[in-house]
Amino acid sequence: MHWYGWEAVSMHWFRAEAPTGASAVKTDTLPERFGPGAFGFGRPAEPAQVATLDIDVRPDGTGLPAGSGTVATGAVIFAAKCSACHGAGGTGGPNGALVITDATPGKRPAKVIGNYWPYATTVFDYIRRAMPFNEPGSLTNDEVYALTAFLLHRNKLIDEKTVMNAKTVPAVRMPAQASYVPDDRTGGPEIR
Repeated sequence: MHWYGWEAVSMHWFRAEAPTGASAVKTDTLPERFGPGAFGFGRPAEPAQVATLDIDVRPDGTGLPAGSGTVATGAVIFAAKCSACHGAGGTGGPNGALVITDATPGKRPAKVIGNYWPYATTVFDYIRRAMPFNEPGSLTNDEVYALTAFLLHRNKLIDEKTVMNAKTVPAVRMPAQASYVPDDRTGGPEIR
């Protein structure tokens, strides 16, 4: 990558720090001309709009919606909506594998759901927010549960008859969970 003129200047030479103390701008003292609607476009978000974006799911399952899905249903959905990017059964495609496959001797295995992701709830949350790539957020909750079931089964983490829902997803123990450490820092530039 080449850095030309203003890019190098703006990224390196003129690095600015946020003002502090008496020179800091307090937002509650800004003139009304900078308030909502000041620029003549946009409008405040309605509570219903905010609710559609407030869909985060915690590792303990807090935030999981109602619904359920099976491995069999997930296989059908995956073939229709996911295999173009992740290959048949999630074993690899232009956007990478999601499923553990036999590793080549002497070669490090790819980081996939079954050997890298710390929580099954993260699988659900990511699919719900970001997939499919061409229509993120278009899947129903039942479809997301079914895809989660399919991918967990393909990674040998649940059996074929397990139904995924708000109670069963957080109960799945992921092999990589012990490799992650909660960030319990209280602030500052601490490094672990």
